[in-house]
Amino acid sequence: MPEPTDHYFTDVPAATAEERRTVDVHLAGHETSVATAGGTFSPGGIDKATRILLDEVPEPPSAGDLLDIGCGWGPIALTLALSSPDASVWAVDVTERALDLTRRNAASLGLDNVRAARPEEVPADIPFAAIWSNPPIRIGKPAVHELLRTWLPRLAPGADAHLVIGKNLGADSYARWITTDLGLPTDRVASRKGFRVLRVSHT
Repeated sequence: MPEPTDHYFTDVPAATAEERRTVDVHLAGHETSVATAGGTFSPGGIDKATRILLDEVPEPPSAGDLLDIGCGWGPIALTLALSSPDASVWAVDVTERALDLTRRNAASLGLDNVRAARPEEVPADIPFAAIWSNPPIRIGKPAVHELLRTWLPRLAPGADAHLVIGKNLGADSYARWITTDLGLPTDRVASRKGFRVLRVSHT
């Protein structure tokens, strides 16, 4: 079944108990069981792009506020929280289904440092010590530009964002746009299986 292309912007109510299913996944060196459901991105487990991102990023900062843009059921946010238990992890999405699943998964893993929230619920004055994201590229370039323009400038000085984007979905052009339009130096730190991992720096 194809994944919805508008999952970031189209609200979906929280999944019922009958809709939720349990999937075994490897996160931050741990074998875990998480809840997923249809109507979220990659309900069958960790998608290829996210796995590449998680394999290639450096360890996140041990403290501060960390951000996952478009969290889905939570693989990136949960990895950040497991890796940095003293940090506050913001898992941002616009669907109640994604946020509910992320909250459930954080609770089941004993993670009390995950805050699943809609974009407008994140305090505007928080600078982020790291941003990790598999952004929803298929919503279209103008919408992705607006998404990245909203969040990437909120990196703290000296902090980095890591994004995974398909080469054939415009990874290189997004890297140029972030550098020229947002003024944030961007370079490619990995290229695997048709995906680029980009590092965006706030110098």
